[in-house]
Amino acid sequence: MNLKRVLLILITCLLGITITLGGCDMGAKESATIEKYPAKPITIIVPFAAGGGLDMVARTLEKHAQQHLGQPFVVVNKPGGGATIGMNELAGASPDGYTIGVVPVSVMLQPLYGPTRYHYLSALDPLAKVVTAPTIISTMTNQPWQNLSDLVEYAKKHPGEIKFGHAGLGSAVHITGEAFAQETGIDIVQVPFKGDSESLAALLGGHIQLIITTPAPIKEHIKNGTIRPLGVAVEKRLTIPGFENVPTLKEQGINVALSFWNGIAAPKGLPFTEKASLAAALRQMINDPTFKNDMADLITNQKK
Repeated sequence: MNLKRVLLILITCLLGITITLGGCDMGAKESATIEKYPAKPITIIVPFAAGGGLDMVARTLEKHAQQHLGQPFVVVNKPGGGATIGMNELAGASPDGYTIGVVPVSVMLQPLYGPTRYHYLSALDPLAKVVTAPTIISTMTNQPWQNLSDLVEYAKKHPGEIKFGHAGLGSAVHITGEAFAQETGIDIVQVPFKGDSESLAALLGGHIQLIITTPAPIKEHIKNGTIRPLGVAVEKRLTIPGFENVPTLKEQGINVALSFWNGIAAPKGLPFTEKASLAAALRQMINDPTFKNDMADLITNQKK
């Protein structure tokens, strides 16, 4: 074998080794750039003010996110517009898995009331249903009404005098109030707020006479004797401690029974891997006994 041929073989071998090593290096760099999802905290948008029922759901999920997802949730409140401001923020976010939101069922109805920036049913990807929430009609204990019959009788004699507060136009609690008024034939005035906490403050301040909300925001005030629940808009009485003796609207001759779910959604177009990871983690959180216990505590202020 002559010298030229030996050199040619050596050069070919060296080139082969270089290409092989270089290829391995490129593959390592490429794999290093593929981050395991999630690689950073995830924003969870709440379309109502802090302190309300939906906000409490988000903050309960926030407590369990690190354990089940490996990254924390960052709760961001975007109140207003009957939840449309927050839902617009969610629908317009990048579908990269780092922005999700708590979605009330009433958001589906918003396009029926008027033009909205997005058609939420097609602009959002559902991930999980978290909780089903009953709605309750309540008043201050210094008001003369002991039950809904007293209230209806008063409202018929004083049309337009009673104001009821709720968490936003088109929200589940707003719909409950309008259904109650229509079914009983009374004229009461709806007053929209940016969340349950604002409507509760208005009730406590004497600016409205009724509040329609979920149990969580009012439970302590019922316990302390400042708020009187008049009726719950579900088929059967609640089993929640402190609410067991509140009669349903149907028991009081008012044919209204509405129950509303709250869920988690992401902007449309979320990649399959991220969507599957989020849905699986949320399912684990919701079914975690500790989460269920925290949700029960949120409603009842008692550990089970």
